Amino acid sequence: MTPFTLTLIKLAFLAVLWLFVIAAVGVIRADLFGSKAAAKAASRAAQPPRPAKAAAKQSKAQRAPQRSSAQHGAPTKLVVVQGERAGTVIDLTGVPITIGRANDATLVVTDDYASSRHARLYAQDGQWIVEDLGSTNGTYLGRTKVSRPMPVPPGVPVRIGKTVIELRK
Repeated sequence: MTPFTLTLIKLAFLAVLWLFVIAAVGVIRADLFGSKAAAKAASRAAQPPRPAKAAAKQSKAQRAPQRSSAQHGAPTKLVVVQGERAGTVIDLTGVPITIGRANDATLVVTDDYASSRHARLYAQDGQWIVEDLGSTNGTYLGRTKVSRPMPVPPGVPVRIGKTVIELRK
C-alpha cells in the first residue's frame, strides 16, 4: 500500500473512534441529566389537560358520579415486588409517580440498569398509565417493552432494571 492510502485509513479510523467517543459522552450525559424527551414529557404532565367544550359545561355534581364509578375497581397502591426496595408500598392518590435513580423521583431505585428519570406512572380516565421517559434500558409491562404510554392493569408487573412493581387494589 502507498503511504497516502495508509494515511487515509488512519484518518478514517480516527474519525470513527471520535464518533464513538462523542456517542458515549452523549449517552452518559442523557443518563445523568435526563434527555430532552424526558424534559418535554415532564412539562406536558405539569400542564392540566383541557376539558372538551361539552365536558366543561357539565356541573361538578354531574361529573362526580362518573369519576367514582370509573375508579371503583381502580388500584389503590403501588407495591415493589422485586429488587432492592422490595416491600415498599406507595399509596396512589392521582399524583404522577416518577421512578428512577434521581433523588427527586417518587420511587428512588438504586439499580445500575435504571436511568435517573426512567419511567412515570400517572392516572388518566380512571386508569393508570406507564410511560418510559427515554431510558437507556427500557421499561417493560409484562413482557412487552413500553414504547408509548400504556395502561397498566392491576397485578401486571412493570419491570425497570431489576426492580419489579405492581399496581394492587
